[in-house]
Amino acid sequence: MDQIRITEIFYSLQGESRTVGLPTVFVRLTGCPLRCVYCDTAYAFSGGHKMSISEIVDEVRSYDSRYVTVTGGEPLAQRGCLGLLDALVAESYEVSLETSGALDVSEVNPEVVKVLDLKTPSSGEESKNRYENLEFLDQKDQLKFVIMNEADYQWAKARMEELGLSDRCEVLFSPAMGTQNPTELAEKILRDRLPVRFQVQLHKILWGDTPGR
Repeated sequence: MDQIRITEIFYSLQGESRTVGLPTVFVRLTGCPLRCVYCDTAYAFSGGHKMSISEIVDEVRSYDSRYVTVTGGEPLAQRGCLGLLDALVAESYEVSLETSGALDVSEVNPEVVKVLDLKTPSSGEESKNRYENLEFLDQKDQLKFVIMNEADYQWAKARMEELGLSDRCEVLFSPAMGTQNPTELAEKILRDRLPVRFQVQLHKILWGDTPGR
């Protein structure tokens, strides 16, 4: 049976995406092949402890929550992630996957909501974007841009138009905390009539950068 290296499993409010504010169990897998300059979970790059899928599901079950988010790091960097997603879906959870978009999502269980990043130029990892993944997104999924500055905003606008992203799934624009003023980003979205969901990171407003919150 696959062993998965886990950084933490915790219960908190979802801070982002369509289910923001809902009590959710987070399963944070260890490891990531990317090094985005705004990363706020570098503590998940290494360490952690190995757990079997059944052990993970048992711990998730103990929180009595309807929602589960599998995140990282980059969860798809571990072979066992797909099996974990299948097991959580089989338990009738509403499962979401937070992924960088740099790794293949074609085999992700179709019941899982994919929250997939397109890395902006200022992230330092734009070259890792796997555009083939867009073919595997549908209306239940979400595509996220983390915006650090005006150049990122213009780049994200151009990708939306070029790739018809808002017709494929919901698009999220998120200001990078500490670098992009959220009010300014909100005003740009309204000015340009963009069909996107503006989001801030609720968990950071409530608890800052505290791990496991």
